[in-house]
Amino acid sequence: MFDLPEEDRSLSPYTGWTRRHWEAVADGLLAAVEPYRSADGASIRLPGRASWSDCDGMEGFARTFLIAAFRVAGGGPADLLTPYRAGLVNGPAVWPAVADRFQPMVECASLALGLWLTRPYLWDGLGADERRRLGVYLATVFDHEPADNNWWLFPVAVGGFLASTGLHVEASRAAIERGLARIEGFYRGSGWYSDGPGRAFDHYNGWALHFYPILYGLLSGVPMPAHERRLREFLGGFALTFGGDGRPLYQGRSMTYRFAAAAAPMLGGVTGGTPLSPGATRRLASGALRHALEHGALSEENLLTLGWYGPHEASLQPYSGSASPYWAAKAFAGLLAPAGHPLWTAVEEPGPEGLAVLPEPGLLVLNSGGIGRLVNHGSQDHPGDPLYDRCAYSSHTGPTAPGEVPDNHFGIVLGDGTVTARGLIEPREAGSTGGFAWAASSAGGVESVTVLRGAAEVRVHRVAPGSRVRQSGWALPRATAAVEGRSVSLTSAGAPGSRLVGLYGYGAASAREAASGTAFGRPALVPVVEGVAEDGWAVALAVLGDDEGGVPSVEVSDRITLRWPGGDGLTLTARGPADAGGR
Repeated sequence: MFDLPEEDRSLSPYTGWTRRHWEAVADGLLAAVEPYRSADGASIRLPGRASWSDCDGMEGFARTFLIAAFRVAGGGPADLLTPYRAGLVNGPAVWPAVADRFQPMVECASLALGLWLTRPYLWDGLGADERRRLGVYLATVFDHEPADNNWWLFPVAVGGFLASTGLHVEASRAAIERGLARIEGFYRGSGWYSDGPGRAFDHYNGWALHFYPILYGLLSGVPMPAHERRLREFLGGFALTFGGDGRPLYQGRSMTYRFAAAAAPMLGGVTGGTPLSPGATRRLASGALRHALEHGALSEENLLTLGWYGPHEASLQPYSGSASPYWAAKAFAGLLAPAGHPLWTAVEEPGPEGLAVLPEPGLLVLNSGGIGRLVNHGSQDHPGDPLYDRCAYSSHTGPTAPGEVPDNHFGIVLGDGTVTARGLIEPREAGSTGGFAWAASSAGGVESVTVLRGAAEVRVHRVAPGSRVRQSGWALPRATAAVEGRSVSLTSAGAPGSRLVGLYGYGAASAREAASGTAFGRPALVPVVEGVAEDGWAVALAVLGDDEGGVPSVEVSDRITLRWPGGDGLTLTARGPADAGGR
């Protein structure tokens, strides 16, 4: 760990961290990578595995340059940029060529943003030929096809910078217009974009799809009212995904970027485009940063590791290489707010609690008891993907690895003992009624509804009568299990408890081991209930953390009625509550 300033519990009663801590972490990350810089200055190739693109040296340069740029643009010492000058001069001759859907396009966006943020210190001091060569290299992104997702915004970042310098202006403006127009087709509502034309909803909303348009508007001075409005709406729900200590929701790909999850709240704090108070924003962001650094994000050499709580191969994607975690640089956008800004001077406040119903992406987000959780009836990269295609995710748990017993999963057990993936998801409705929230979807011939009541999730499924079914719950690492009838409870030191109860259509409960564990530790246990849905209904109760509401009874006809101890209840069909359109 880096040498850090003393905590300030008066200003930051929850984390103790201040702007000086963010500056110290940025400086420490930059110092740690220096031994790995190439002689020509253009590559920082860190120890560890190579990505499938093998552009890891350029990636190490560009992503750490973005840390230095945010630090200097926020008033830090300009000499932090000195090691990068030679690399910017030599880079066009040694960096990999940009090509269709190839990693250098991603890194060009970080180079462009870094140059834009620090223009008086670096770009303006380069010679005319040096600027021309660098501009020509960056402009090659305009000639190639991005991946059809957040990648459309990388040419926007490059175009914004080059247009500001007077280079490649026509091509830059065309790329900006084209990229911003393409992501309009990804926007689904409630502040959420899909990361591409499908239904992949994840952290790329915050650290890419909102990040680049907002930063483009900030640096160019071009008004971006629609994007500012969407960021504000997004943060209202997204902020609930962070745990009470600031740890981010574990869901979606590229989780090795860790505290990059704080990028959107920080940028909202800088621009004022946020529903959060400055004290709540800093509490989330500093909590995310501190939690990562105190839970294995750093190696002994103070390098960011590939994983989550330390190295974790199952957390990674084929494109993940040794420098990939440094996209966490985006969280340092908060340094653009000067030291006297309320983002840094307001007293920390607790992170938000409550419920957000997001019907367009098909998500429910609940923050209670210090746990952020997401109930998923709409996000799916492809069927069976544990990072997108599970029933629920949280800030305190992670999904099990592909090929092992899946957590938070419902499937039909086939004759050979295999369990089906849930198929292509079709979200239906989501809403709240009385003291309940609910979301519904269908997939692979299964109709599903989740009802939230406090920390309890009732998972209701409608299948072909006579189907053998299996439901799993929240996985915990290094857990012990207690099984009684159709109920299984898991406990694990330092983790919230996990409980799964078969209420109807299930006959037995068990705890199954996932040897590779989760990003939070290994091995893991997964609670499971199984049975035969004789009449086509299968109902289970899943709880993560404490819930004092008790176990509901289930009455079955052509619909399901749930009744909790104390009298409140809800009647629903496979499409949702009977009195809320679910007929």
